[in-house]
Amino acid sequence: MALKRKILIVQQSLSTSEVIKSRIESDSYDVIIAYTGKEAKAMAESHCPDLVLLDSALPDVDRVSFVRELHGWSLAPVIVMCTSDDAELTADALENGADDFIVKPFGIPELLSRIRVVLRNSIHGGSNSENIRSNKLAVGSLLVDYDQYRVFVSGKDARLTQNEFKMVALLAKNAGKVITYEYIMTQLWGPNVQMDNQILRVNMANIRRKIESDTSNPRYIVTVSGVGYRMAAE
Repeated sequence: MALKRKILIVQQSLSTSEVIKSRIESDSYDVIIAYTGKEAKAMAESHCPDLVLLDSALPDVDRVSFVRELHGWSLAPVIVMCTSDDAELTADALENGADDFIVKPFGIPELLSRIRVVLRNSIHGGSNSENIRSNKLAVGSLLVDYDQYRVFVSGKDARLTQNEFKMVALLAKNAGKVITYEYIMTQLWGPNVQMDNQILRVNMANIRRKIESDTSNPRYIVTVSGVGYRMAAE
């Protein structure tokens, strides 16, 4: 079964959110819905979505504060759904970390297009490289395909689980840099996760069995003892 990226819709209108959810799910995304700002914060922390669609009209949350708080621990991009007379507040959200906006009423094809672009930019850091055009990242014989949500080694699907893929994708995005255990755990399981490195070691052991030809001498992901992991840069 193909892995799916998770999108959190924050929208107080039940009918509107269900329509958007249905159409986005048909494009192979996993979708969850929050109807209030309080619920959105809790769901973001527990589900760690890959992207947030944030309505500008929520009564109990300031969108700027929400975006700032979310990006205090998460890399998930945010698209603000706003009205045409909401330009000033939307600009504030963009200046404080939101990644894009879309004006209501909007068509689902336009929304899906913006979702794809924002997810691609968040993966590659806005680079104009060949990788961003193909939405793939290659390190030696290892290929991370962000569209398919899969990792291939010498052309063969490594069959990673969702969390295993997220670990590899995060390390690949930061290839050549040491990523701490705490940072990885927060990105995968939210800011309230218990900092126990054992769960990471188990996941990494499973990843290495699937992508490394010699698990005792890893080629792609190395351990920096007491600190974290580093993906090879080439």
